[in-house]
Amino acid sequence: MPPEQSSALREPPPGPVVGFILRLGQALHQYGTPAHRLEEQLRQVSERFGVEARFFSTPTSIFASFGRPEALQTSLIRVEPGEMDLERLTLLDALAQEVIHGRLAPDQGAQRVEFILQSPVRYGRLITLLCWTVAAGAAARLFGGGAREIGVAALSSLAIGVLDQLTHRNLRASRVLEPVAALMASALAVAAASVLGPMSIQVATLSGLIVLLPGLGLTVAINELATRHLISGTSRLTGAALVFLQLTFGVALGQRLAELLPVPATVLPASPLPFWTAVAALVVAALAVSVLFRARPEDIGWIVAAGALAFGGARLGTRGLGAELGAFVGALALGMASNLLARARNRPAVVTIVPGMMLLVPGSLGFRSLESLLARDVVSGVGTAFSMLLVAVAIAAGLLFANALVPPRRVL
Repeated sequence: MPPEQSSALREPPPGPVVGFILRLGQALHQYGTPAHRLEEQLRQVSERFGVEARFFSTPTSIFASFGRPEALQTSLIRVEPGEMDLERLTLLDALAQEVIHGRLAPDQGAQRVEFILQSPVRYGRLITLLCWTVAAGAAARLFGGGAREIGVAALSSLAIGVLDQLTHRNLRASRVLEPVAALMASALAVAAASVLGPMSIQVATLSGLIVLLPGLGLTVAINELATRHLISGTSRLTGAALVFLQLTFGVALGQRLAELLPVPATVLPASPLPFWTAVAALVVAALAVSVLFRARPEDIGWIVAAGALAFGGARLGTRGLGAELGAFVGALALGMASNLLARARNRPAVVTIVPGMMLLVPGSLGFRSLESLLARDVVSGVGTAFSMLLVAVAIAAGLLFANALVPPRRVL
């Protein structure tokens, strides 16, 4: 390193640069960026301005230190985990690239970050509730459900979506959303089986809770652990396990309350539907996930294609590698295609990777595992839990292999 560059690194970083880095990191964290991607993005910005910096991210905080090790200037930012917003992540990624390449000054970049954060949400409440409803119905079909299971799952998910909208601004109420939602979904499924006739209560309940299942969080946790971000990965893993426990408690309570109904519920396997309904459900699920993750309209077509590729790759992989390891093939195909598409479109690969992963994540397996343990079926519960972890590891491994075979051009 030249002497002049070495001395530059030892100078205290200028205020606008630090302000932009901290504001960018907080914004990226708020909209669901994993620890390994967040730290790498901030490192690139720091290197662009010759700033010696160190970053450490957890699911609820960001530590940033600037300057020499013996004279550090350290900042701690407390961050509440936010919802995934693919449009704002895309805008923040483009903003970071403009600052890195010198097309925008750091102080102007900080102002642009505030503008992005204050911009209105693209999709309104009615469209979001509609996507809650159709996502559950599509999930019920993909889980092998029939017409009754699809209808009950859609109705329960709509009720949960309304509850989520009502409790969104109330912190205390939002913390009990998962058990209350699970109680509603399970009670409604049992009641429907009593009134409408024979149906699969498990499929209807599981599909109604599909939006709340922390399968994505579990997969991100395994990915962070694989990239040696142990504290962040362990924290996310613990958080996902807690959500699973809350959902299981709510389901158990709802089933107990539904047993008080005068007409007993009749439980039977779901009636099969034609194959074309599964294809339609796959497309509808990808569309709903695109809206729930707030993707831009011009990205939705690519997201649907990526979801179909991931789902089809997983099904083909299941034939040769088994049900658990088949997810590796789907994740590998999804990651490679997303990286190639990101290079061609000059967009973040996360735009198609995250929605595509939703068709692979093992949230349903985790829920079924805890449900079996609650019913004192220990052998089945432990076996399903092992399958869930194996699927999560397979997805993380597939994405890591994809990044090695087709390196992404950008961090996100």
